[in-house]
Formats: sequence, C-alpha cells, structure tokens
Amino acid sequence: MLSLTSDLIGQGALFIGSLLVALLPFLPESIATDPGQIMIIIGFSGQGLFAMRFIIQWLKSETQKKSVIPIAFWYFSIGGGLVLLLYALWRKDPVIICGQGLGLFIYLRNLYLIFRSKDA
Repeated sequence: MLSLTSDLIGQGALFIGSLLVALLPFLPESIATDPGQIMIIIGFSGQGLFAMRFIIQWLKSETQKKSVIPIAFWYFSIGGGLVLLLYALWRKDPVIICGQGLGLFIYLRNLYLIFRSKDA
C-alpha cells in the first residue's frame, strides 16, 4: 500500500514537472523526468509552511504583549503537515508519516474545538 501511494505521488510529481517545463521553458528538462527534484521542492515548501506558523504566532504574541496562538497557526500547521505527510509518503518514511499523521489529527481537533466553542 505504501509503495503504491509513493508511486502515485511520484507520478503526480512527474506531471507537475512536465507542466512546469512546458509553462516555463527555461527550467531544466530533468525536472520533468526526475520526481525527486519536484519532491524536494514540495518538501521544502511544506517545511516553509510549517515554519510560518511559528512566525505568525510570534508576531501575534509581540503585538498583544502576551503569548497567544492565532487561528492562522492551526491552518498553517495543517497545510505544512499535509505537504510534509505527502513528502513522507513519497519517501516511504514511517517515522515522518506517523509524526505528521498524529500532528494533523491534533491540528484538526484544535480547529474543531475552536469552532465548536464559537458556536456555543
């Protein structure tokens, strides 16, 4: 199952690479033939999203002069977690898969609790 998922993600990366080369002809052809290059970009993008959550939280805390966790923190957590989970599935890395999978559950649960408390 993990190999099939990884292969599907690799095929998707090749498709994205082909699109990028077609749209941006100055890019090297290898992007369209090596899924690893696209997946490295995707992995770093996920890490960037994940890191942004701390920057957002820090800036919000500085403006309020106390420690706060804005709702955007949870959205960036989910976005970064999903992209990193995709990357981990492609790499077939059970450690990252488990870590990101549990993290996603926690981030989604926090959003659920936030929205549930607003409805009450």
